[in-house]
Amino acid sequence: MNTVKIGICGLGTVGGGTLRVLERNADIIRARAGQAIEVVQIGTRRDNPAYPTGSIPVTRDVFEVADNPAVDIVVETIGGTTVARELILRALDNGKHVVTANKALIAEHGNAIFQRARERGVSVAFEAAVAGGIPIIKAIREGLSANRIEWLAGIINGTGNYILTEMRDTGRPFAEALKDAQALGYAEADPTFDVEGIDAAHKLVILASISFGIPLQFDKVYTEGISALELKDVRYAEELGYRIKHLGIARRTPQGIELRVHPTLVPQERLLANVNGVMNAVMVDGDAMGPTLYYGAGAGSEPTASAVVADIIDVSRTLQSAPCSRVPYLAFNDDHLSDERILPIEAIETSFYLRMEAIDKPGVLSRIATILSDAGISIEALIQKAPRPGVATVPLILLTNRVREGLLAEAVTRIEALGSVQGRVVRLRMESLDG
Repeated sequence: MNTVKIGICGLGTVGGGTLRVLERNADIIRARAGQAIEVVQIGTRRDNPAYPTGSIPVTRDVFEVADNPAVDIVVETIGGTTVARELILRALDNGKHVVTANKALIAEHGNAIFQRARERGVSVAFEAAVAGGIPIIKAIREGLSANRIEWLAGIINGTGNYILTEMRDTGRPFAEALKDAQALGYAEADPTFDVEGIDAAHKLVILASISFGIPLQFDKVYTEGISALELKDVRYAEELGYRIKHLGIARRTPQGIELRVHPTLVPQERLLANVNGVMNAVMVDGDAMGPTLYYGAGAGSEPTASAVVADIIDVSRTLQSAPCSRVPYLAFNDDHLSDERILPIEAIETSFYLRMEAIDKPGVLSRIATILSDAGISIEALIQKAPRPGVATVPLILLTNRVREGLLAEAVTRIEALGSVQGRVVRLRMESLDG
């Protein structure tokens, strides 16, 4: 029996979990891969007591792993887009296959990395880059390959989902829920990537590329975070039968493709509305299959290692196959990648939740309704809260029909200019997700 030799770069949460799963499940992995898989070198800047390396040679220079002639597959789990990029390109130039969990690197530099891999006749596998252990890339790229994908929507950042769940369940504001997430290790000391949607945008652009056959275009994803979300909006959404989720949404339309990450009101009965805590879920709608949902742990040592090891097994199975017979990186062969337009956020059509503080006197609601009507925007639902002692304004919450965002923005500007409306109008997008 042949032995496939692995070099792991990075021994943190994901790299350490990969080592542990490879060792613990060696017999199962051998039976599935049809050959033994052995870790022959580890590159790490420091030892990690949580993941002992035993007799495996360890180097402090990760580039030694990429240069090691005994290594067949380089596993990159160091993260970032600088050293990791140099490492992967060097490994590819040395004729080595690569497995990575690095969503930022794939989203921002994947086009160039895939091109280099094609030139060298080797593979790059990246299942673990999106949604941790959920095999969403394989499901779309292979399991749904007969389908024309119409849209996908996902909770693809566990930190943000935990915070929103806590806000809804405990009534704590964003800042307190974030502190709790940091104390539990769900959020970093600097949580910007998670709470401002950057992490989800990296993952969304990968999912969109394999769904629609377009090049990776991270710079065109509209990204909006949850840090400005107020607890009152979480409560009002519940009153109206919705829950707020931080979604990544990609949709094919006749005008072009939508790529957007933002807080979204979702009907309470939808499956995605009931994904709580740090869990991830992605819903994909195909023309033949209809809507399907993929749910599970989106992060963590062994859930992510599950996807990394699955990639190692896949690559091991195809080591001797010709590049033309391998599954294309972005699901479509290179000469069939599309140049479809990515829509700016102003051109996207969706329904909206609007909240404003309006002076409690006759005629105010009528003027607001007239502005919306003049723009062709219908009011689908309305809540006007009772007056509060000593406060001249009342909260007014409206749900609109589907409207182009640019038109809605113009109408909101006119509403905010009314003397009877104080402060800004809060806008949140809504999605029915009903397939």
